[in-house]
Amino acid sequence: MPTLQFSSVSEFVQMGTYSFHVWVVYLLFAVFLGYHLILPGLQRKQFIRLQKRRAARDAELAARAAGRHGQSDRSAQ
Repeated sequence: MPTLQFSSVSEFVQMGTYSFHVWVVYLLFAVFLGYHLILPGLQRKQFIRLQKRRAARDAELAARAAGRHGQSDRSAQ
């Protein structure tokens, strides 16, 4: 079993002269990890919104086209 390099939690947090660099790297990793965990969910929501908007637009265009065909048939009679 490996031995710990630090004798106390306080010494671990301070990490000697390297504490600033180590904690900056931990922070950057946490930001990176959070970004990559959250981004796919946001992209999925955006994709679903876009697909709903496209479906509504297509339905509206189809309804307009059906209405035009119905009017042109009546005027020909």
